[in-house]
Amino acid sequence: MAAAGGEGPELEPAPELAMEPESEPEPESEPEPEPALAAELAARRSAEARRLVLSPRRLSGPLPAGLSQWFPALEVLDVSGTGLTEMGTELLSLPCLHTLLAKNNRLGGPGSLPKGLEQSPLARSLRVLNLSGNRFSEVPPALLQLRGLRSLSLGGNRLHGIPPDIQELHSLEFLYLGGNFITAIPPELAKLPSLRYLVLCDNKIQSIPPQLAQLHSLRSLSLHNNLLTYLPREILNLVHLDELSLRGNPLVVRFVRDLTYNPPSLQELAGRTIKTRNVPYAPSDLPESLVRYLSLASNCPNPKCGGVYFDSCVRQIKFVDFCGKYRLPLMHYLCSPECSSPFSSASQSSTSQSESDSEDEASVAAHRMQKVLLG
Repeated sequence: MAAAGGEGPELEPAPELAMEPESEPEPESEPEPEPALAAELAARRSAEARRLVLSPRRLSGPLPAGLSQWFPALEVLDVSGTGLTEMGTELLSLPCLHTLLAKNNRLGGPGSLPKGLEQSPLARSLRVLNLSGNRFSEVPPALLQLRGLRSLSLGGNRLHGIPPDIQELHSLEFLYLGGNFITAIPPELAKLPSLRYLVLCDNKIQSIPPQLAQLHSLRSLSLHNNLLTYLPREILNLVHLDELSLRGNPLVVRFVRDLTYNPPSLQELAGRTIKTRNVPYAPSDLPESLVRYLSLASNCPNPKCGGVYFDSCVRQIKFVDFCGKYRLPLMHYLCSPECSSPFSSASQSSTSQSESDSEDEASVAAHRMQKVLLG
């Protein structure tokens, strides 16, 4: 047991303390709190104490009754590693509590959090809540009503998703959801105007919604060890982002490019020839289906190419400057593999331009590239 720093000298444990009875009797299978724990709490008993850390032990039940009477001014409570399976109603009687740390316990089953949490004083006072290393399979709905929360940590649980109602936590600045089984990010997450740090590493996320670019306050985004193959171009709008961790994703494992290319059909080859060489034709010269097909041509984004494509294109990772800090890998589409090669352009000038681009890519400072790709 550790008392609040600066709260006074450490007292010798009292020999024993009779615990006040719970409002509801414990099942016969649940033993009473350990006498040693009761003695420690009695020794720390203080009307002025603002911080309490319970030493790691195996607690057989919820928080001991009488805690709020012994520590009425408690602001910080750390019960990490104590083996708790439920917090108990005693938590609701701590009106000054702003930081609750309950890491590495056995919380997550029915009744882990007390009923009425969202109507209690904690709904306004609680600022920091850390429930990492527990057994939650979903974000408890009651947590989404704690509108004063600034920091929420649920890493290392068993979460499979992020509820859209996460948008209700308007004051949230730090959100840690790493080490779960999350597969998708809801667009509603972008409606957290104060969010500065977002940690989604070590999950199973396959894509990033473009709405995430609305997080204009975001400073750090951790996405390493997921299943990302590309990033949306909208992420360039995160102009205040200082840290972006992407290591351990397919887009980094393949590093520069991810080509998927099907040889063009004869119809596409004919259509490309007509478009690139500006072959004149009138609608009456061609079947209606072919006229309609020619209107679907997409221009190759390579400015040195000038080609077009219809159904057959090359998917490529392109590194784009991001606020002068580092380069981001973004997906774009080319008309053929030759567009990505510096030695296969149609003209000598295009070859020189492509070589220049290649040299420019190679000139990117190593530390700038690592800051993004290696996290």
